[in-house]
Amino acid sequence: MRVAVAGATGNIGGLTVAALERDGHDVVRISRSLGVDLVTGDGLDAALAGVASVVDATNVPAGNRAESLTYFGAVARNLLAAEQRAGVRHHVLLSIVGIDRVEGNPHYAGKREQESVVCSGGVPWTIVRATQFYDFGATMVGRTERDGVATLPPLLMQPIAPADVADVLAEVAVGEPRGRHPDLAGPETQDLVDMARRTNEARGRTVRLVPTWSGPLGVEMAGNVMLPADDAHIASTTFDEWLAEQK
Repeated sequence: MRVAVAGATGNIGGLTVAALERDGHDVVRISRSLGVDLVTGDGLDAALAGVASVVDATNVPAGNRAESLTYFGAVARNLLAAEQRAGVRHHVLLSIVGIDRVEGNPHYAGKREQESVVCSGGVPWTIVRATQFYDFGATMVGRTERDGVATLPPLLMQPIAPADVADVLAEVAVGEPRGRHPDLAGPETQDLVDMARRTNEARGRTVRLVPTWSGPLGVEMAGNVMLPADDAHIASTTFDEWLAEQK
């Protein structure tokens, strides 16, 4: 099958490309660095010629609410319009568990907008909401670290290996549209601060971690808010197994 992956040069996008190619599919890589601008739509029609299914694994650095809404809305609308012109039969969107339970987060507002556009966009769809990835702790340290100190909220989550997310996206992309896919999560709950500490240790980094709810991931995300639904699809890779690969 000919499948296009939007955000193909990103972490999940690249892993999804690899999973599809491993299974023998013809993959079209879509990203700005490869000549396709999803925000303007330039290059999309040529990229989607002959494509049966599209995986949207695009992302954007955290910004304000207006920027997030504009980016995710534009990308979704441009993709769907080009897909309709090309006769694409299935649009697969990677989203995030808990976005409808967290009102104040600008990134989550953009993802809600993206989901809304997909649901009303005219192309049969599957939305796959995943929990945070195992490298989320390291990502947050990188965003907040100043002079060897990083602030992190003590979030309870049930994170997942990025490669497991990519495998599910690849499997969904070559199947029939399903609408809402069950939440996708790893096998164990974790504390974000502890995840970051253990990841830093595995990678040989020394950073003092300060738990706080004062950042962009606020107290409205505390408790069970970020955990998957009871019927979630549980992937097999544990955090310890993923950590062993970081050394």
